[in-house]
Amino acid sequence: MGEQKRINIFIVARAAGVSPSTVSRVMNHPGVVEASTRRRVEEAIRDTGYIRNRAAQAMRGRRSATLGLIVPTVDYSIFASLVQSFGETASELGFTLLLAAHGYDLEQEYAILRKFLEHRVDGVALIGLDHTEDSFGLLASQDTPAIEVWNYGTSGPLPTVGARNDLAGALAARHLVDLGHRDIALLFPPSSDNDRSRSRQSAALSVFAAAGIDIPQERRAVSEYDIGRARLAAERLFDTPRRPTAIFCGNDVIVRGALYAALARGMRVPEDLSVMGVGDFHGSADMVPALSTVRIPAAEIGSEAARQLVGMIASDGQTAPGREFLPEVVARDTTARPHRERHT
Repeated sequence: MGEQKRINIFIVARAAGVSPSTVSRVMNHPGVVEASTRRRVEEAIRDTGYIRNRAAQAMRGRRSATLGLIVPTVDYSIFASLVQSFGETASELGFTLLLAAHGYDLEQEYAILRKFLEHRVDGVALIGLDHTEDSFGLLASQDTPAIEVWNYGTSGPLPTVGARNDLAGALAARHLVDLGHRDIALLFPPSSDNDRSRSRQSAALSVFAAAGIDIPQERRAVSEYDIGRARLAAERLFDTPRRPTAIFCGNDVIVRGALYAALARGMRVPEDLSVMGVGDFHGSADMVPALSTVRIPAAEIGSEAARQLVGMIASDGQTAPGREFLPEVVARDTTARPHRERHT
């Protein structure tokens, strides 16, 4: 937790074969440095794990009293409850929250992480389990307390506070199977750099396969976290001779696109189509019809993650225990038993 001692600008300069002033120019005014030199310096910065100290003028050993939280997006309500509760708990414990979004780009997450560490945040929370080796390496080299939030797992290098997304996907799939659905379509976000989507879909497919239900590729659609794109993707699923009786969406945002697509095709929910989501975001219960989904307790996860991260800081980096929260099915008005005759 102390100030960085071993890695400084002179070590970076030697590694890159340039002067310390050139390293400084690359970090502060990269446009004035020749491209090949800039690349050499950037590689040396990455290899050494160097972080410049923007708070060098601060009293030695004094903490910044800030926590960094990096989320994939601030659009819609996906992480709103988590951010709110994390920030409130951090404030109660005497810390200020720095928030940034990487747009589902893990290289951008690494760049943001560097900025946070340059400003000497006391600890960092990352969403999910997918991160670059550079990000993990940077946190380790700086001995910065860090925690993974939203997903729960035990095999990674950081403690986790969250829910198992494979369990959430399995619960949603089981709900549809238990209702009697066999003609099922999937609408999920891209799985690249998104372990939430990947885990939910993989687990759901396993449940369907165990029930003897095959989901062919033409019944698996992909959409970004965008209602308009989700609607177009769902419309393509519905524009088939034999429409599905149910659609499982990877989260409650793209569910809305599926519902709009069903409305545009004259389909009734749940009489003609059951719709299932994941998340139970703010407003899901207030939709008409009210959305059936799998609840992930975002507010509780955010608050507990902030407490554990602050505990790591207070104990000079002692590893947090982590905590698993269990998802649960919330059956509302968008799912029912299938009425096959209406789809033939």
